[in-house]
Amino acid sequence: MDNTAVLWAVGVAFALAVLLGPPGIPLLRRLKFGQQVRDDGPSTHLSKQGTPTMGGVLILLAAAVAFVRFADRGLSFWALVVACFGFGLVGFLDDYIKIAFRRSLGLTALQKLAGQLFFAVLFCFLLYLDGHPTHLAVPGTEWSLELGWGYWALAVLILLATGNAVNFTDGLDGLLAGTSALAYGAFLVIAMERMHQPASVFAAAMIGAVLGFLVFNAHPAKVFMGDTGSLAIGGGLGAVAVMTGNELLLPVIGGVFAVEMLSVIIQVVSFKTRGKRVFKMSPIHHHFELSGWSEWRVVTTFWFAGLVLAAAGLIWYKGIWAA
Repeated sequence: MDNTAVLWAVGVAFALAVLLGPPGIPLLRRLKFGQQVRDDGPSTHLSKQGTPTMGGVLILLAAAVAFVRFADRGLSFWALVVACFGFGLVGFLDDYIKIAFRRSLGLTALQKLAGQLFFAVLFCFLLYLDGHPTHLAVPGTEWSLELGWGYWALAVLILLATGNAVNFTDGLDGLLAGTSALAYGAFLVIAMERMHQPASVFAAAMIGAVLGFLVFNAHPAKVFMGDTGSLAIGGGLGAVAVMTGNELLLPVIGGVFAVEMLSVIIQVVSFKTRGKRVFKMSPIHHHFELSGWSEWRVVTTFWFAGLVLAAAGLIWYKGIWAA
């Protein structure tokens, strides 16, 4: 595999994201695409009201140009397009409804799930046509379990879970952009070692795009990515994990996202069954905010956790734990 395509994808996506920011952010502001802060969110977030959102469009434009230019075409290419940009489309509709109706909620949970399910199934169908194996491999070992048709149900579940876990993580300036760059970085290493050209170029393009976006999204953020960006990032990340045959590494490399989603589940279940909250607010990054941490401290701590988890995932992939 020609590694120069990967380097070009990172560089071009980063440069495009940085170049799109100065004209794109004022355009979003003129279109009145302002953030609607949730009513029950931290009071410190009220100052974010009206900050341009749907910046995920900038991420997707930058990543798309780099991916289309440098990736080999084939069913794997189109499967990644479906997973990332299909989920991004669901997020775009959700963001647009929030803005059009000036409310903090867009699509209903069922509508969002239905949209994600459609694109997850289409992603799996394309992989099936491409002859993708249906066994679940244990990273770093020779062990694997043949799942047959059950594998596709698992793959759909992985995309849905990852998309929503990543979406929950997008709540603080720069939090998701930084943690997703680290997670994609780990899977880039894996995809390159597996000699999977489309997955490698896609991961590289996403790294460049989210880091370019981080230039404008770091605290204090000038723009938010919205569900357009977060769902696309999550759908794409789940797709790369499935495509490289490292499904079991996803909860480790994407551990920050898993904890964010788990905190929401625990909070909801506890409140519904006991009438009590476990956290001051979920997702868990808000819990730390309400515990007195500054936004920047929460973000940098989660970035560090993401770095450690990405490294742990690569260690497991290399088989060091299994030795």
